[in-house]
Amino acid sequence: MTQAMKSRITVFILSMLVWLALVGVRMIEEVIVGVIVALLVSAVAGHFLITTQKQRHAAVRWLYGIGYFFLFIWEMIKANLHVAYIVIHPLLPIKPGIVKIKTELTKDSAVTVLTNSITLTPGTLTVDVNPEKKEIYVHWIDVKATDVENCTRLIGARFERTLKEVFE
Repeated sequence: MTQAMKSRITVFILSMLVWLALVGVRMIEEVIVGVIVALLVSAVAGHFLITTQKQRHAAVRWLYGIGYFFLFIWEMIKANLHVAYIVIHPLLPIKPGIVKIKTELTKDSAVTVLTNSITLTPGTLTVDVNPEKKEIYVHWIDVKATDVENCTRLIGARFERTLKEVFE
């Protein structure tokens, strides 16, 4: 099987999962439309996902991907609780600011997932990415550090280790 075909199959599966998560499975017509949409997405953009040969076996990377999903949910729960604490606290203890973090990820898809994970986690929002310098600028609702190393450790490193196993 060619690398392009593997990429298209992966995009089809991911597209179908996203469709099912958004629409649900109530009627067979919705599933059929989902298959058609997933086929179109994989035909048009399927070759963008997997562009190089990976070092790890696909099954291992899928396991890391599933682990990443649960890690992301856990981090999202923690961030939601933290933001809820800030909102209900009478003094509203926030210290907003924009911080710079570094990333060691080299693949565009990995950086995209990292920046989207940061944005989807309450309290942080990816503002800009500098791919040449491997820097990400993040708006943080409660800045806990100002130096790049600590900001990287607190914001990006929690996701990055697992993303390396999935995408690199």
